[in-house]
Amino acid sequence: MKDITILVVDDDEEIAELVEIYLTNDGYHVIKAYDGQECLKTLEENKQIKLIILDIMMPNIDGLEVCRKIRKTSNIPIIMLSAKAADMDKIIGFGTGADDYMTKPFNPLELMARVKSQLKRYTNLNVGMENSQNDDVLEIQDLVINRKAHKVHKNGAEVNLTPIEFEILYLLASNKGRVFGTDEIFERVWNEKVYEVNNTVMVHIRRLREKIEDNPRSPQILKTVWGVGYKVED
Repeated sequence: MKDITILVVDDDEEIAELVEIYLTNDGYHVIKAYDGQECLKTLEENKQIKLIILDIMMPNIDGLEVCRKIRKTSNIPIIMLSAKAADMDKIIGFGTGADDYMTKPFNPLELMARVKSQLKRYTNLNVGMENSQNDDVLEIQDLVINRKAHKVHKNGAEVNLTPIEFEILYLLASNKGRVFGTDEIFERVWNEKVYEVNNTVMVHIRRLREKIEDNPRSPQILKTVWGVGYKVED
């Protein structure tokens, strides 16, 4: 895994070094940055970076704004770290485009497990991009969803989705008309059991609608079935 580079961004050097130790022990190559500006500069200069572990509370530019800027051009997996554990803080984190969110203090072994999960999802979704013209393509109204290329086009224009957003959309689009509850979506997309009520799926659905619907407040593709869950209609 030495060819997999991970960017660790935290203004607390001790935490950054702790995360680096665990990542290098697992065979990853680590680059560190200590504020938001350095993070963006490092990401621009190192195209081989495959995942970012991003602290929220940092000087110059905080992690939320950094995440927003990255999401304008990239769907690279982002795991946020924060001392804030409230549900609203998590919702804000996911709302900026984060793929996962962990609160401090965190279990380093759990962080490593989440790193592997995000990398696996990102790799699987981008496999076969060169040979994907007619394979695994779904058409839903004005959307064209290409599974192998991990690309979505709306009226011919590419829509930039995160790996999580793409998986949710593909899950629902490949089962048109079937209603999925939030727990089932979470378990199938995140590959984890749901142990507590949270708004993770709801936040990602909202962001997805903002990208694929003409009017997110009146969705025509990704619909809510009140009290049950979500479905995609043709």
